[in-house]
Amino acid sequence: MMVSPLVREASVAVTGGIATGKSRVAACLAELGGAGRLDADAVCRELLHPGQPGWLALREGIGPAFFRPDGELDRPLLRERLFAEPALRARVDELLHPLARAAMHRQAEAWLLAGRYHRLVAEVPLLFEAGWQADYRQVVVVMAAPEVCIARLMQRDGVSRQAAVQSMAAQMPLAEKVRLADYVLDNSGDWEATRRQIGELLPLLWLSSEKNS
Repeated sequence: MMVSPLVREASVAVTGGIATGKSRVAACLAELGGAGRLDADAVCRELLHPGQPGWLALREGIGPAFFRPDGELDRPLLRERLFAEPALRARVDELLHPLARAAMHRQAEAWLLAGRYHRLVAEVPLLFEAGWQADYRQVVVVMAAPEVCIARLMQRDGVSRQAAVQSMAAQMPLAEKVRLADYVLDNSGDWEATRRQIGELLPLLWLSSEKNS
């Protein structure tokens, strides 16, 4: 997929591991930077409404067993099977990722061309897994200590420690994402500490493109 240079130069991606606090960081970064915020998970949810492109792709690509009688995708069942079956997870990613990527870039380009925003923050949890990092001028990885993430997962999702550990193990290692990042934010501590890091990072983002504009 060819990405518009306009979109790429205006866009910063936020990614990281599960329960590291990506969403809160992305929201704060967008607010402080006066940027529009795009959310890959929200885009995927829209695509999976009955009759939408993602719903149609899954219905055809993985079969009706994952759909309820009312036509809605059985998300809990699919989520459970995705953790247990890597081949199924790869197939779902193959079907959904191109649709989500295209939808995000259409929205980004529409906002930029309309002058609604001049900067964009895109929260993309599976950025490196999907191979989208070249779509963005800079990538910010949000990290947190493993024990912090486990505790957050247990509290947020009401799961056991074992389930939280399994969820983390199913993802690309956070250390690898940190290695690939342009910038790293440590969200292990209190929010004020993280917010200070965001404030320090903000002047470094979008800088070169704005100097040339």
